[in-house]
Amino acid sequence: MKAKKLIAAGIAASMSLLTLAGCGTAGNTGNSGGDTAKEDTVKEDTAKKDTDEEDTGSVYFLNFKSELSAEWEEVAGSFTKETGINMKVVTAGSGTYEQTLKSELSKKEMPTLFNVNGPIGYQTWKDYCADLKDSQIYEWLTDKDMAITDGDGVYAIPYAVEGYGIIYNDAIMKKYFALPDKAVDISDAKEIKNFDTLKTVVEDMTKHKDDLGIQGVFGSTSFAPGEDWRWQTHLMNLPIYYEYKDDDVDNLDEIKFTYNKNFKNIFDLYLNNSCTEPTMVGAKNVEESMAEFAMGDVAMIQNGNWGWAMIYDLDGNVVKEDDIKFLPIYTGVEGEEKQGLCVGTENYICVNSKANEADQKASQKFLEWLFNSDSGKAYCNGILGMIPPFTTFGEDERPDNPLVQDMLTYMNDDSLYTVNWDFATFPSQEFKNQLGSYLLEYAQGSMEWDDVVKKTIDCWASEKALIAQ
Repeated sequence: MKAKKLIAAGIAASMSLLTLAGCGTAGNTGNSGGDTAKEDTVKEDTAKKDTDEEDTGSVYFLNFKSELSAEWEEVAGSFTKETGINMKVVTAGSGTYEQTLKSELSKKEMPTLFNVNGPIGYQTWKDYCADLKDSQIYEWLTDKDMAITDGDGVYAIPYAVEGYGIIYNDAIMKKYFALPDKAVDISDAKEIKNFDTLKTVVEDMTKHKDDLGIQGVFGSTSFAPGEDWRWQTHLMNLPIYYEYKDDDVDNLDEIKFTYNKNFKNIFDLYLNNSCTEPTMVGAKNVEESMAEFAMGDVAMIQNGNWGWAMIYDLDGNVVKEDDIKFLPIYTGVEGEEKQGLCVGTENYICVNSKANEADQKASQKFLEWLFNSDSGKAYCNGILGMIPPFTTFGEDERPDNPLVQDMLTYMNDDSLYTVNWDFATFPSQEFKNQLGSYLLEYAQGSMEWDDVVKKTIDCWASEKALIAQ
């Protein structure tokens, strides 16, 4: 597995966390009273700033992870403070990255750094991707095959390996397993090895939710506009992974949705054992569902290691760090007792080839600072919670994020297989949007599951056909 190869090669995050300055720098302010000397000073300072930027360049990073908006802004502030290179971060709203990128790239002040979502995303934005084959971060890659190439060029670099599954609060789980009338013989959440056991535990916890002091087993199945990516992307990855595996392929122009019943298994379990009624999920977002988990109102939530930032940073968080752990997303597939977490990357960074040379160089300097300086690596380790696939991170360097720690345990267990992130091959954002709308209609009771399956198969084929044109 490529993900395991990366860990063995020494990826992970940084040494002890540094005490780092927050973002934001003081700027010059004019005087509306008409003080000519002060106005001249402001003009001179502005002119000097413009000249400095022409010499050193500046960085504009368009961030696609809305849950890490404040974190990336803090990183940018520290980079500017240490290097003197101005940097700003703009964060796209959840589910709007593609349209935001299109809009921002049409402006005079374009992003100098942006993300593409794997080979499909690269095809859309390749005219804006600079060749990075001579860059330091390409040289530092532990596995250069992971980069997105075109001919002799290297145009997108993966910069974070991540994992997702079912996050659970072990304190609540232990409380359940201590019940004298529990429905299972196991005594620890890690003994859940397949869907049948998971379903029995979850449904029994629902019956005992008052005893456990929870409002539901799972957090809200979020379907507010732009908030359905956990289902139309991350959950849909599992049936596609197994279909690809059966056909021994890494892409398909047409799918059969062979494992649709397995998708339905877990999706129904989420919907029917949540703190929110299925008819109401259209009004819920990811932040709310993560807050439900952080406040101890629910025991489980599907999300990834990046979700740690949404837990620890919440005012009123009651979940202890030692109690935050992962389970694989079991769906009832044969042999899933050996299934691990879903691990991969959709974080491919590109330098904008349309930006001026100084800004391109400044953008590469930022990447070098982030992945090869003590303070930059500490951010990867800490609030960003990333596992960068670069040789600049030593084998003894590990993130302090408890979800990353648990993810590494799964990845280093040779008895388990990792579920690849095959959603990078999904036809388009439009396909994911349509799938999300089908799933919402199903959740609200206005679409039959057979119709979800048929529409999904048809939409995949039509969107793949559009790409081929």
